[in-house]
Amino acid sequence: MNRHLKKVQNLKLRKNRVRSTISGTESRPRLTVTISNLHISAQLINDEKGITLATATTVGKKLEGTMTEKAAVIGKEIAKGGKKAKITKVVFDRNGRIYHGRIKALAEAARAEGLEF
Repeated sequence: MNRHLKKVQNLKLRKNRVRSTISGTESRPRLTVTISNLHISAQLINDEKGITLATATTVGKKLEGTMTEKAAVIGKEIAKGGKKAKITKVVFDRNGRIYHGRIKALAEAARAEGLEF
């Protein structure tokens, strides 16, 4: 197995391990973060009903700066979307990634805008 496939497989294992314990409810939805090479997406999800309450993404936007700066912008946007949906507390789902860099920037920006995790 080549190195890249092994990294992807390990990420899937970590993601599944975390998702087995984390679940979003109506009072505390799950804030999930997806990061690709070019884009960052965040969603507030109620797993009990299977619906997305709010979403923010860089797809289709002309954002300037590094990916870390884009992550901070998405963190602010998802927090504002949560306020519109009257959500203040969330469960943070990192999707198997470590809390560092882009994930950390998004989380700190969301906290600064009023989300609690």
